Amino acid sequence: KRNILIREYNFGPLSSSPVLFVFSPGETLLTLCLVQEWLDTRNRKSRPFSVVVAIDFGTTSSGYAFSFTGDPEAIHMMRRWEGGDPGVANQKSPTSLLLTPELKFHSFGFAARDSYHDLDPEEAQHWLYFDKFKMKIHSISDLTMETELEAVSGRRVKAIEVFAHALRFFKEHALKEVKDQSSSVLERDEVRWVITVPAVWRQPAKQFMREAAYLAELVSHDSPEQLLIALEPEAASIYCRKLRLHQVIDLSLRPMSNGFSLESDGFIFVLCFSAREQLRKARHSRTFLVESGTGEFWSEMQTGDRYIVADCGGGTVDLTVHQIEQPQGTLKELYKASGGPYGAVGVDLAFEAMLCQIFGEDFIDSFKAKRPAAWVDLTIAFEARKRTATPGRSNGLNISLPFSFIDYYKRHRGQSVETALRKSNMNIVKWSSQGMLRLTAEAMNELFQPTINNIIKHIEELMKKQEVQGVRFLFLVGGFAESPMLQQAVQNALGQTCRIIIPQDVGLTILKGAVLFGLDPTVVRVRRCPLTYGVGVLNRFVEGRHPRDKLLVKEGREWCTDILDRFVSVDQSVALGEVVRRSYTPARTGQRKIIINIYCSATDDVVYISDPGVRKCGAITLDLPEALPGTVAGVERREIRATMQFGDTEIKVMAVDVASERTVRATIDFLSN
Repeated sequence: KRNILIREYNFGPLSSSPVLFVFSPGETLLTLCLVQEWLDTRNRKSRPFSVVVAIDFGTTSSGYAFSFTGDPEAIHMMRRWEGGDPGVANQKSPTSLLLTPELKFHSFGFAARDSYHDLDPEEAQHWLYFDKFKMKIHSISDLTMETELEAVSGRRVKAIEVFAHALRFFKEHALKEVKDQSSSVLERDEVRWVITVPAVWRQPAKQFMREAAYLAELVSHDSPEQLLIALEPEAASIYCRKLRLHQVIDLSLRPMSNGFSLESDGFIFVLCFSAREQLRKARHSRTFLVESGTGEFWSEMQTGDRYIVADCGGGTVDLTVHQIEQPQGTLKELYKASGGPYGAVGVDLAFEAMLCQIFGEDFIDSFKAKRPAAWVDLTIAFEARKRTATPGRSNGLNISLPFSFIDYYKRHRGQSVETALRKSNMNIVKWSSQGMLRLTAEAMNELFQPTINNIIKHIEELMKKQEVQGVRFLFLVGGFAESPMLQQAVQNALGQTCRIIIPQDVGLTILKGAVLFGLDPTVVRVRRCPLTYGVGVLNRFVEGRHPRDKLLVKEGREWCTDILDRFVSVDQSVALGEVVRRSYTPARTGQRKIIINIYCSATDDVVYISDPGVRKCGAITLDLPEALPGTVAGVERREIRATMQFGDTEIKVMAVDVASERTVRATIDFLSN
């Protein structure tokens, strides 16, 4: 722009890199720099991260994947896990953590499960084994940094430490594999991390995962932008944009001549030969190639087409509604995320309730406390059989009871488990001659139906919303979506309304999408606010409009207290990068900190922060720097301008001192209530 002149000189042994001299038109030296340093600086600005690593932290199973920013079309999956179940493609690991009696990390995943199994029953009571612990974060309403989790043995430890141990394991595991595939040495700040969470999680739970990542040293507090929180169904939606025709299973299709079908009581499951071959290759490969643009399947969709992604995981079912924006392929959220605790764990809880009905709740509680490792064995045995359950199955499923269960029951009750079964009058559960519980097809239906019915009911209620009318596709993703029991039920209930689509390797859809989100966090252009957020303020009191109990007289003026200054409203569309600005003034001269309480509500008809359903959910803290000499001399009111962003997966805040134009350290906290 200034018509400058650049000359390059190489000083040989005096310098390992050429030097750039930048001159003005009058041959005046403006600046000089080492070429390599200049190139490195430019490259860091244009591409700050060399690799994106995504961790899908699931309730039942977890895993990671990564992609180099120089080759974004290749997504590398984690390597095979040691100790995996035979006959299963173990591309994810059980979300199980084992700590020593001294609360030190011992193992994670299959290794944790197997090590705990090998412990002596008496010794196991001193170790801490955690399984499916992610659900606790969803169910706890007053989540804080002090929240505790209970191990199988009954011992308790801070939840933040449990999650940090798990994330630290994935960090070390992933970085080792990234380094094995990278030709250059990676610096810590060259890795962008992505952690997945359910879309229905509130801000405290999202912040909790971020704090656990800080504790695990994935990133530091000084570089928060290095960590992204991805919403699970949103990540799945992002990946679905890349699907090719052979990478999907369409439950609405009828059998084709060049394919094969499995039909059971009207349930038709179609998978053409090419899809089977692709699936077989995928299970033996750790690299997935994705389309550079949008996939062939997506080309069927027109601008404005609407679809639902139902993430059916272990703990929760998460629903999001997106609209495709062609030709750029960006996504727009049409309705706030919804869902609930309707994941596959519900089937496990139903099985436990069935055991309590047969053997007595007091016995099951005692067995879990005295033989924790054996209880874990029993849940693993049920999990394996649960995955094989299919609709219309004529023969039952056998579940092996641990010997310690049979022995403990006889000593505890003075009778055999077979006698207990007969006395329970539960005809749908039998005792086989091989010493196993035999669950009839009716029993399996009874275990699955409550959870499946909750899922279908929630999807049906969502489809009745005005914003969701005209949905063409329903994508089933997540580990529970692999279940034929769920697939048939959804197809029967909703197949006439829209096409039910299941991506290939459905259990890894979220993981792949999380990597793509880390490569391009701007792909979701518009999101919907899950709640109404605001702060309490004073407004001029208006007689007849404001209640008298809100009147505050200050310095001769009448004010109305507790009025909600609304930042955003529930289900409001907020574009990525859209901000809300407010100015705040310290109450006292020399004040070094401003704390502003944040309130939220599930409705939009809120006037006062004292209204029913309104609760304090967090606080903004502004750390004020000392005023620069001469900048605010004689000025009584010092203005701090805060900028809040609600269109991302997390609420963010920034602030600046208007007079000095200096950045003010601003934090937003949802965990200190």
